[in-house]
Amino acid sequence: MTPLPSLRQLRYLVELAERLNFRAAAEACFVTQSTLSAGLKELESALGVQLVERSTRTVRLTAAGEEIVRRARALIAEAEDLVSAARSQREPMSGRMRLGVIPTIAPFVLPRILPTLRKRYPKLRLHLREDLTDRLLERLRAGTLDFALIALPYDTGDLTLRPLFKDEFWFVALADDAMAKSKAVRVESLDVRDIVLLEEGHCLREHALEACGRQDRRPESAVEATSLPTLLQMVEGGLGVTLLPEIALKAGILNGTQLVARPFSRGTPSRTLALAARPTSGRVAELDVLAGVIEQCAAPRVPAPHRAVQGAKQRGRG
Repeated sequence: MTPLPSLRQLRYLVELAERLNFRAAAEACFVTQSTLSAGLKELESALGVQLVERSTRTVRLTAAGEEIVRRARALIAEAEDLVSAARSQREPMSGRMRLGVIPTIAPFVLPRILPTLRKRYPKLRLHLREDLTDRLLERLRAGTLDFALIALPYDTGDLTLRPLFKDEFWFVALADDAMAKSKAVRVESLDVRDIVLLEEGHCLREHALEACGRQDRRPESAVEATSLPTLLQMVEGGLGVTLLPEIALKAGILNGTQLVARPFSRGTPSRTLALAARPTSGRVAELDVLAGVIEQCAAPRVPAPHRAVQGAKQRGRG
């Protein structure tokens, strides 16, 4: 009887596929390189096909290897869900929980929710990963994340979604900008060519373009930033204006800058924060518990006292 592949061997293959480096894959699996190599050879022998092309300089998967990796990710995810389901039945909100968060949410929401999670659930070991939405959802489907905190609208396919709260966008510019002199800004007066955005891959970019009524690609000459701090530096340097989510403003992102924020007069653009999970996840029952903590600690409840002006005039951290 042909031996069945083990989950350990499949993990070796998946880690190698992600890194295409035997040493790095072995470190990720907490084994020696020789142990990982031997496990992969055993897997190839059990399946009767070559999965990995090896040379002194490169590592690549064969066509069969790519197909096995795809199926291995699903199998590993199912196994993780089985263990999580058993653990959550014994004691919800305990053990290891892996949460992914996008960069335009993480620094503004995590500091608000982590103290509460530690206090209420002392047996919970939260493992955090910050990454772009596409990569987080890929890891979620592969079973290497339990939940992902993202922003909607976004195509999440068959994943389970738990909407949390609306996060409104604000107009941000230098204080002497003509539009910033108004108490409120009209959305229709925005010129997409003047707006500094994050580079492609950040969903905040798409949300901002949608707010301006533009979902097509920006011109190649458009100014783009790799992070929110860089984006603010560009705006402060006079390269344009931008749109920022309210959670960032309340967290004091404009402290120490010469920038001001203005609300929109009507038709306020916004995004919706949401938790995503696999529908088969053993932790899906904990989705509402985690969502409740985020809503309680991070959702806006009353208008911020600085709704008219942000930046150099603001004191302290929101």
